[in-house]
Amino acid sequence: MISRRNLLVSAGFATAAFAGRSLFSAARAEDGFLEITAGSTSKKLYHEDAEASDLWLYNASTPGPEIRVKVGERVKVRLKNNLEEPTSIHWHGIRIANDMDGVSGLTQEPVQPGETFEYEFVAPDAGTYWYHAHNKSWNQVARGLYGPLIVDEETPAFDPEYDLTLVIDDWRLSQDGSLDLASLGHLMDWSHGGRFGNYLTVNGISRPEFELKHGQAYRLRLINAANARIFDIDPQRFGAKILAYDGQPLPAPEAPAYSPLLLAPAQRMDLLVIGGDDFALEELSGDTPYPFAFFKVNKQMQTQREFRKLAPNPIPEPDLINAKKFEIDMTGGAMGRMVETVYNGKVLTGEDFPKTGQLWAFNGVANLAKDPFFSVERGESVVLKVVNNTAFMHAMHVHGHHFRVIEREGATIDDGQPWRDTFVIGPDQSVEIAFVADNKGKWLFHCHMLEHAAAGMNTWFEVA
Repeated sequence: MISRRNLLVSAGFATAAFAGRSLFSAARAEDGFLEITAGSTSKKLYHEDAEASDLWLYNASTPGPEIRVKVGERVKVRLKNNLEEPTSIHWHGIRIANDMDGVSGLTQEPVQPGETFEYEFVAPDAGTYWYHAHNKSWNQVARGLYGPLIVDEETPAFDPEYDLTLVIDDWRLSQDGSLDLASLGHLMDWSHGGRFGNYLTVNGISRPEFELKHGQAYRLRLINAANARIFDIDPQRFGAKILAYDGQPLPAPEAPAYSPLLLAPAQRMDLLVIGGDDFALEELSGDTPYPFAFFKVNKQMQTQREFRKLAPNPIPEPDLINAKKFEIDMTGGAMGRMVETVYNGKVLTGEDFPKTGQLWAFNGVANLAKDPFFSVERGESVVLKVVNNTAFMHAMHVHGHHFRVIEREGATIDDGQPWRDTFVIGPDQSVEIAFVADNKGKWLFHCHMLEHAAAGMNTWFEVA
């Protein structure tokens, strides 16, 4: 039984290739571009006797094709839009040029139906990243428009067969087993915790089984692609250690400082696992653990556990003494503190809230304002204090940069906190983050509970 919304339990298991190479790869055209098509696909998510779902997928696969490159390599992707509405692709966690960030209405015009757009950028940092639709994300991601982006080290730390990508998602299914399209955009979701599903998949499969070799070291790359669900996971239950958060490696593999760990929407977590006994990945937010991926250790296959140490990525340390300081007051939502809210230059009143769907605000402004929340010069350090005056948890994502959490609830956090691109903030909580604004352009800051973002939790800052 899982809280926040019970999950359906699939009868039986599906076996996946233990190396994780069951994920599709994008085809490369003669000019070197990887070709990715966003389109409608009829696919069964639930049992074979269930109704098929009308999914929107990249290259007709769920998740979309795995894009895998080496650090410093140029990524070239040609997106073709075969959807019925405009779309774009955001490369989540990658520090790239602003015009390639893929935010419709801020960094690019959305790609219209039938049109194409070419993304081209250098992958500056090794790590676990992902890509997803960034126009009406609450709708397009919920229908399946996402995929993994893996940037290997110059010399990969793990051999390919011991490096597994696990894209986790929860789908909201109707009674007939098909994706519940009628509930997309429901204001109850937008004003509360977001859209939770009732059917959990890993790489598009319910409760898959992976085979591991005994004694071998594996990297499990966990990616939370859900619209709103926070997964509670305890790596200590199966002896795993943390290798990286949000693609950024720790100095050395370490045991979690607390448990369970929260894996919020858009966050990633790399785990080091040594094949010993059988184990399962479990969701722990309910009364009893819910196993959603199974790992069977073949003790007839004895191997060595060797792997190469992960090197840190060259992210600049912020200057906390001379940093520019800004504050965001998060308000709105059901049971939250309401303030005078401006949307598109107009103060909302009464029926304006349900009509516009703008139910949340940052500093009294819902969704993107004409002017940036703040502007800084390139290379300046920024300290951003976020105060959550709402009744719900939020997963806050900074585009184009990585940061460190330096304070939570007024208490300074020890040095050496991991780099992140998305952080969790609880109800009535405050969090301070710090980063160097070293990437020129207009950058989004928003809640990655996608319904919250659609309903007002978006702003932007400018690096001049």
